[in-house]
Amino acid sequence: MSMERMIWWLYDGQWDGQYKSTLVCPVCNKVSVTFDPFMYLSLPLQFATTRSMTITIFTCDGSALPSTCTITVPKQGRYRDLIQAVSNACSLKQTEEIKLVEACSIRNHLIHRFLDDSFVSLSTIKDDDHLAAYKIQKSAKGNVLLQLIHRRQEQETSDAQRWKPFGTPLVSSLSCDDVIRSGVIQTIVQTMLTPLLKEGIEYSDDSDPSTSGMARDPSDHGSGEVDTNCASTSINKVLPKLPLQLVDESKTCIDLSTGDEKAINLSAMSHVVVYLDWKSKLLEKYNINYLENLPEVFKYGPITKKARTEPLSLYTCLEAFLREEPLVPEDMWYCPQCKEQRQASKKLDLWRLPEVLVIHLKRFSYSRSMKHKVETFVNFPIHDFDLTNYVADKRSSRSQLYELYALTNHYGGMGSGHYTAHIKLLDENKWYNFDDSHISPINEEDVKSAAAYVLFYRRAKSDTSGTSSAGSRRARDKTSYKH
Repeated sequence: MSMERMIWWLYDGQWDGQYKSTLVCPVCNKVSVTFDPFMYLSLPLQFATTRSMTITIFTCDGSALPSTCTITVPKQGRYRDLIQAVSNACSLKQTEEIKLVEACSIRNHLIHRFLDDSFVSLSTIKDDDHLAAYKIQKSAKGNVLLQLIHRRQEQETSDAQRWKPFGTPLVSSLSCDDVIRSGVIQTIVQTMLTPLLKEGIEYSDDSDPSTSGMARDPSDHGSGEVDTNCASTSINKVLPKLPLQLVDESKTCIDLSTGDEKAINLSAMSHVVVYLDWKSKLLEKYNINYLENLPEVFKYGPITKKARTEPLSLYTCLEAFLREEPLVPEDMWYCPQCKEQRQASKKLDLWRLPEVLVIHLKRFSYSRSMKHKVETFVNFPIHDFDLTNYVADKRSSRSQLYELYALTNHYGGMGSGHYTAHIKLLDENKWYNFDDSHISPINEEDVKSAAAYVLFYRRAKSDTSGTSSAGSRRARDKTSYKH
């Protein structure tokens, strides 16, 4: 029997559960409250309220190699939480800022979008994504972003080669007027790449002394002076003139490898794109491994024995379900006050509970690259499931205690599985196991297992005789949650 048919059979049409749904606009704080009926609750199996994310940090001042760090953010957080966590991890200065990108925004190894909207939910970043953070000088009036795109030669046909983009772009803040000299861009790019220089190699270009230059402070627009305090120039190295090409507003490539005084007009450009062609001799002088193979945001490992057996309270699952969280971008809310689509915060409350309460445990997890079943054992009450504190309508005089009378189990994985059911015959006050055509009695203590998938509760009768016994059973159940 399918899960849907099992729900209908055991639920028997008790349609009087009701949500209170509250939406808050993140811009104008407009509040919208609606009430909606529900048939069953679908609860997440989550222990933690935080999430670990791995990100690669790039500096633009030549002070450090690209490095990865793992930070902790709120599970239901937003981009601003991630930016703040990365800023703390890399000891961001007041004069600096963080620019974030994810792999899906880097198409053909060119950044098309930064993660600048601080209100977007972190749930849009999947575990199998790749993140990069650029530590740059804060934007000021007249500043533009310089994006360095890497290219190398690849064999296209037996007798032809072409330059093809590769690796992760590098980003720097470019402080300039309407016109900038090509030598300044050369210096900025050389500074960005300084940490990648290999040790023990002579960097001077012996073929033509005029085609090499000293690494200097990128803020020096051609003065020729070297900032000896800069980490990238602590050792005076004569660096090779790099084969750079700048793409102007008309999509024309300007060669920056010759002539330091060539004037580049940036007045009509919102950002600067520069291509660096990594010729074979140049590849010998730099370690470009840092530009490739960014780590995943989170890499799944095998499920440990502890994770499979450590109990999770059903109350914890319910609290995770009722926690306020931002809507996903695909489900934006039209704010009647802003007259715009907004990523509002949504809060669900249980306004009214049905006579028969069905709870679905979300054991199946999906991402773009994998699917898996959560085998966590959920410790759910059989008697006295007390929802008094979770019902928002405090005017109700109805009992909010529930008794379990049936559940379905799922055995197996994603591709195939088997359903069984445990059902209590109320007239006999006995539990039975239903496994296809086989029916057998089962002890109440054996009803709970890590296979529990859908739980069926009925409202307990509030009579005087049941009050004392309910209290003792509740104390017993709450004690069991501590272990």
